[in-house]
Amino acid sequence: MTAIAEPGDVCGGVSGAPVFDALWAELAPIGRTDSGGYRRLAWGSADLECRAWFERTAQARGMSVETDRNGNLWAWWGDPTGDDVLVVGSHLDSVPDGGAFDGPLGIVAAFAALDVLRAHGVEPTRPVAVVAFSDEEGARFGVACVGSRLATGVLMPDRARGLTDGDGVTLEAAMRAAGHAPGGIGPDPERLRRIGAFIELHIEQGRVPLAAADGRTVRGLIEAGVPVGVASSIHPHGRWRFDLAGRADHAGTTALSDRSDPMLHLATLVTEARAAASDADAVATVGKVIVHPNGVNAIPSSVTAWLDVRGASEAIVRSIVERVARAVGCEAVEESWTPIVEFAPALRDDVQEVLSRRFGHVPVMPTAAGHDAGILATAGVPAAMIFVRNPSGTSHSPAESATVEDRHAAVDALVDVIGAFTRR
Repeated sequence: MTAIAEPGDVCGGVSGAPVFDALWAELAPIGRTDSGGYRRLAWGSADLECRAWFERTAQARGMSVETDRNGNLWAWWGDPTGDDVLVVGSHLDSVPDGGAFDGPLGIVAAFAALDVLRAHGVEPTRPVAVVAFSDEEGARFGVACVGSRLATGVLMPDRARGLTDGDGVTLEAAMRAAGHAPGGIGPDPERLRRIGAFIELHIEQGRVPLAAADGRTVRGLIEAGVPVGVASSIHPHGRWRFDLAGRADHAGTTALSDRSDPMLHLATLVTEARAAASDADAVATVGKVIVHPNGVNAIPSSVTAWLDVRGASEAIVRSIVERVARAVGCEAVEESWTPIVEFAPALRDDVQEVLSRRFGHVPVMPTAAGHDAGILATAGVPAAMIFVRNPSGTSHSPAESATVEDRHAAVDALVDVIGAFTRR
């Protein structure tokens, strides 16, 4: 059991709000689109700007910075070769037109929290690292959590190097163009061995049922009336590709009875996925489609569609995929799979205890969103997650939000947790 200090003993009245606000203002313009969302695709120009911001931010604090073999960024407070490392952080990349907080909130809050602790003269009894995992969203190359999957051996190097984006650029080529040698990617067991705990702070995604302080079941932190919660588990989830074949022809001169139109199969895929997920109390999404040749007056020759399915158990998820595949008469090609993740109960309970001293009731809540913390937990690394209230309940969208007060609460949460877990 971690020896937990009182929050006031750790932060001493020093506020992390000004630091957070300044760092947030520096990062906020990078990759912002006209919609108010963000486009920070892995190894693209905006992602590289974010990575440069991370390095500058760490170096300005006298922290040593390294890029590991898989492109993950590490900023060190203490011995970068030490054991029992406390790691905090998240990721900097985004989905297309994504929200501001998914990933960056955890990293900016971590740097601000370290400033508070150092200003108060805290000397950690173990190394502390802020991490920015590479390509967490998988928005460009189709596989989520690439950096952590490579490090844990879940994603094989040859497959990773061959992943391609919509323009046919391989991950290998993109990494090379960014100045990172892709030949060395792969499992990093020694680094994982040295991690004593990984704590990822993240914006709340969706409104899941959870217990309020009075015992009522409510939806989301907004209804619970608290700024933070702690993750209990991550539902199993995966992504499958469907290659729907047809025959190209003229849209005006080909009779309906003579057509082989893969768009009809796509329509079946979308509607059957929705029906199957509804029947199983799960979720299924067709969010990416590529149509060839993609002409207004041409019957497509082929359609490639991706199906994302998440549910309470592996059996539920796979039954949905099998039902959809039967309906469209096409093989479902599995591109990524994450089994159910149960976060380490002892670490989760310690984090909850620390947070409850400042915030009172801190709910424990599941999520259906994948995270690097889940990948590490599956590989045996003790991991926990802190969720920060999202009033909109919306994520992967410009509507994703967090109040200024809750952003500052995120810093306070990490001040307390890092302070407690480095004062054994």
